[in-house]
Amino acid sequence: MTAGHGDDLPHAVGGHAVGGSARHIPVLLAEVLEALAPAQGDLIIDGTFGAGGYTRAILATGASVVAIDRDPDAIAAGRDLEVQSGGRLRLVQAPFSTLDEHVESADGIVLDIGVSSMQLDQAERGFSFRADGPLDMRMAQAGLSAADVVNSFKPGDLARIFGFLGEERHAGRIARMIEARREKRPFERTLELADAIETHIGRAPKDKIHPATRVFQALRIFVNDELGELAKALFAAERALKPGGRLAVVTFHSLEDRIVKRFIADRADVATGSRHLPEAHARTATFRKAGGGVTAGDAEVAANPRARSARLRAAIRTEAPARSSDFSIFGLPKLPGPTLPGTGRPGER
Repeated sequence: MTAGHGDDLPHAVGGHAVGGSARHIPVLLAEVLEALAPAQGDLIIDGTFGAGGYTRAILATGASVVAIDRDPDAIAAGRDLEVQSGGRLRLVQAPFSTLDEHVESADGIVLDIGVSSMQLDQAERGFSFRADGPLDMRMAQAGLSAADVVNSFKPGDLARIFGFLGEERHAGRIARMIEARREKRPFERTLELADAIETHIGRAPKDKIHPATRVFQALRIFVNDELGELAKALFAAERALKPGGRLAVVTFHSLEDRIVKRFIADRADVATGSRHLPEAHARTATFRKAGGGVTAGDAEVAANPRARSARLRAAIRTEAPARSSDFSIFGLPKLPGPTLPGTGRPGER
């Protein structure tokens, strides 16, 4: 996806676009194409179709693409491109964590993690507080909304969400303020929540970002289970890629990048134990690293500021069978999940 970035979504905490004519330029495009090395006759999965920037570039090489997006608006917007592709593009509305259910053997997979600029630009989607809109944030336009989380989760759970997913240092204060405010009237609008946070926390003249920025990031990531979806998608990519197939993942903040980095390191590591654990059995690497983290050069950042926080990591699939999906390698904390049936209380995600 390509994402938008304004006062409420700085590059340092997950935003990766600014408005204007550059907003649909795919980030690190040349580097992604180099990592994927698509050729005529190849089949590439674009797991985060968004505005279709990577897909268009891949189609131009002669390769075919299966493009996935859980947002029905993104799929609808891509139908003309699908028709124009002459059968080389197939659009699938689904979470990218299910990519191996749609393609059994791929030559390459690209994932561009984050929120789409189209989503940010539509106030009615509730991703941004640059314009007022319903407190929604659901990429798939179904399930638990940001308003549901803000108005029903216990303050302790909200603090955990804001603290981990938003790296918000005032997480506890903001959660307690929300609890007190929602007793009078539930939060329903983006500006309503943003203004309440700014009033409660304050904003110094030197602050570069709005005080609500990190809370909005945390809510968006939580509502869409973005870190969990990314982890599942990496395991799915391991299953879907053929030997020699290439994986390219573009991330925009440290939480995402850490997951990708740990996955590649784990899958490229053939050892399971140490000399202190002689019973451990060696394992075969399922990927080999294809360089380190790649960032945008000065020229790209100057032309396209959303590239400022982007990082590309790539790996190449070996012939070894896919391993089991061990989520412990990511070190993700247990966070409250959707309300459990019959309890009125959040479960765990």
